[in-house]
Amino acid sequence: MAHIIHLKTFSEKRGNLSVIENEIPFDIKRIFYIYGVDDSVRGGHRHKTTVQAAICINGSCVVSNNDGKKKEDFLLDHPSKCLILETKDWHTMHSFTSEAVLLVLASTKFDPSDYIYGEYPS
Repeated sequence: MAHIIHLKTFSEKRGNLSVIENEIPFDIKRIFYIYGVDDSVRGGHRHKTTVQAAICINGSCVVSNNDGKKKEDFLLDHPSKCLILETKDWHTMHSFTSEAVLLVLASTKFDPSDYIYGEYPS
């Protein structure tokens, strides 16, 4: 099931530094980010082998998740909040604020055959 981890963050008068290394439970093979999203819904898939970590590094968005047994919404509203999405997690991203930047770290390189678009039956 998808779950939130809190990245180790060091705060001082000069600012904040959040650490990703040794916090993400997989080797990172792909990095991408989503921004400038209007009222569209992104995602709408799960993966056969890819595990992902999603961090809204600016602004906020909601990730709606369905693992086939439970549906849950996750508000990503702080750059130290990281959502881990397992292979069974069919997800959409929506409700992006205008300044939102969603950073996604993936355990595999892009492979179109890794995507499963159909949502679990109700």
